[in-house]
Formats: sequence, C-alpha cells, structure tokens
Amino acid sequence: MAPPSEHPDAAANDPTEQGSAAGVDPAAPAHDAGAATSSPGEPAAPAAAEASPVSRQASSGPRGRVVALTGAASFLGRNLIGILEEDPRIERVVAIDIKPPDTGGSKLRLHTVDLTAPASEERVAEVLAAEQVDTLVHLGFLSSPTPATAWAHELESVGTMHLLHGARQASLRKLILWSQTILYGAHPTNPNFLTEKHPLRADPEERFFADKMAAEREFNAFGAKAKGTTVTILRTAPILGPTVQNYLTRYLARRLVMTMLGFDPLWQFIHEVDAIAAFKLAIDSDFPGTFNIVGDGVLPVSTIVRLAGRTPFPVLHSAAGPLVAALWAAHAAIAPPSFLRYLRYVCVADGEKAARVMGFRPVYTTREALLDYTSAQRLRDVRLLQETPA
Repeated sequence: MAPPSEHPDAAANDPTEQGSAAGVDPAAPAHDAGAATSSPGEPAAPAAAEASPVSRQASSGPRGRVVALTGAASFLGRNLIGILEEDPRIERVVAIDIKPPDTGGSKLRLHTVDLTAPASEERVAEVLAAEQVDTLVHLGFLSSPTPATAWAHELESVGTMHLLHGARQASLRKLILWSQTILYGAHPTNPNFLTEKHPLRADPEERFFADKMAAEREFNAFGAKAKGTTVTILRTAPILGPTVQNYLTRYLARRLVMTMLGFDPLWQFIHEVDAIAAFKLAIDSDFPGTFNIVGDGVLPVSTIVRLAGRTPFPVLHSAAGPLVAALWAAHAAIAPPSFLRYLRYVCVADGEKAARVMGFRPVYTTREALLDYTSAQRLRDVRLLQETPA
C-alpha cells in the first residue's frame, strides 16, 4: 500500500517514528518499530524508572502479578504500561527495551536489553528470574516495513529466539505475542473471512512478513514443549486511531492515495483502544491459542479513501509493481511492492473465536476507527494537532 512517492527520508528518519522495540540500536535505522519512542523534543522518562535486577525491595503482604514487556517504548507498550500501572493487582511492570517508555510510574522497572545481541538470552533469563516475572508480553516488532531488512531480521526473528531461549530458563506462567492478520496474505482465493485455522500465506520473500511468521512458529513450538505455560498469540487487524502511526496511517495521510485500477478489496481495522484492551484481557486471564483481534465490519478501499477525504490515484497493477519497487529502493515509498496485493485482493479476518473464548468485543467498528483517525488527521493537516509518536 504505497503511494506514488514520498520524501526519501520520510519513512526512515521521521523522529516520531524512530524507536526501540526491545533491542533497536539507536544508531541503526529505526522505522516505527512496534517500538517507536518519544520525539527528540519530549522529556525523557524519569531516571527513577530504572532499577538493577538484583536491587529490588521485597513487597510486604501477598505478592501481586509481575508483567514484563518487550518493545515497551512502542505504541502498544507505552499504553499497556500506563494501564498496568493503574491495576492494583499488578505489583511490578518490567520494561525490556533500550529506551524507557514515557508512561512509567512507580511500578516500572526498566532493564536495558538489546534483543539483537548474541548475549541477550542470558540477560533476559537474568531479568525474568530476578524480577520474578509471571507474564511476558512480546511486542518488539516493526509496525511498518523497513529497507533495513537484515537489521529487521535480527530484531524480530533472531530476537524472538533469544527471548524464548531466555524464557526457558525462567518459570513463566504466561507468554503473549503480538502478531498481525495481514500475515494471512491477500489472495484471490481467500474466503470472505479468514479464521485462525487458515494458514499464513503472506509473501515469504518479504522480510516484514517472513520474520513475524517465523516468530509465530517459535512461539507455537515453545508452547508445545513448555508445560504449565500459557501461550497466547493475538493477531491484530491493521491498527488505526487518532494517535497511532504506521504504514497505514501514512498511506491515508497522502493527498493522492494510490489504488489499483479495476480492484476494490474489502479492508478491516482495529481501533487502537480496542487493540490495547485485547492485550490487557489476555494478561488478566488465560487464553491459550491464537486469536484474531479485529473490529466489526469491513469497508471497500474506495470508501476508505473517500471517508479519509483523500483523492484516489488509480494505477494499472502491471505498472504499479515496477514503480513502487523503484521508489522503495530509493526510500521514497511507504511500503514495498508486496503490499500492493492488499490493494487487489481481500484479506479480512474472522473475530468470532476471540469473542467466544476471550469475551473480546471491540468498542469501535472498522468504520468508527477510520473516522476517529480521520478527525485527528484533519487537525494535523491544518497543523492544529501535533504529531504523536507511535
């Protein structure tokens, strides 16, 4: 889903999109990893948020829950930490990242861990044991594609292996993984709604998809061997809302929005508030297995572009591929050519299992999530609303 072009440095060097995803080297090209951090103008989190893994004061009375998060400085991580801080059942929130989230309070313990480093599994095991973590939420993933594919592979695929090797040495009660419904892939043979039983058929040559699918395989293998550990995988639809930023929000922020001539597939979204609520639900209760987390309803791309107040730019699909490939190579496109399939074919997931098993029911429909995003974007268009890091 790439527009005709954007500034060559927009995707790679937007300070509101640079992040830390539990192991992103600040010197490495950070591209709105599920770990985007605060912009340079924002104050850093208080130093008091940091704590040595061995210098922790024992709590009095019955011990509460201890939840650790990778990608703690990401959009999902920051907001989850804010909610967990307010939950009286949570004793500590452990951030495993290279930067502190800006939502930390008195419960937060920050441990600097670079998941791309070979020694990170030992460090993870040390942190989990020292903090007596019972629940680990893995959010250290890119929310948008990046041309830095080697680094992305080290972060997402290899980083997940390091994390799980460290987790094997701890007595975890629960593991939760963030995944995405776009991993089902956009295909002309897709049914109207894809269930959790359908295979993941996103382009295996595209690193953005392949690394996330590899992470799911690693988690499923861990769950098959780890007795007494609940493993939950939440596949969210594309997240949309007034404050999140990713490839989708950048796509809809363009005045001219590329579409495929002769194609008008259905899309679905999950509102940012509902995505966060689903993770909190999985933290609070045990739901082993994989769940699609989606908003109710679908919209055709033509309607989405119209409701966003944008102008469609139809392109022949035979010409779009080479065009976007050249722009992507020049760092001038939002996403690589593999995303163009989502402008041609349907990739819509069924949320029935999450509703039936987890009791998850989104507050916002797909249409309402889009309209909430659009209202905020219109203010940004006239510079009445400042960008919020995602």
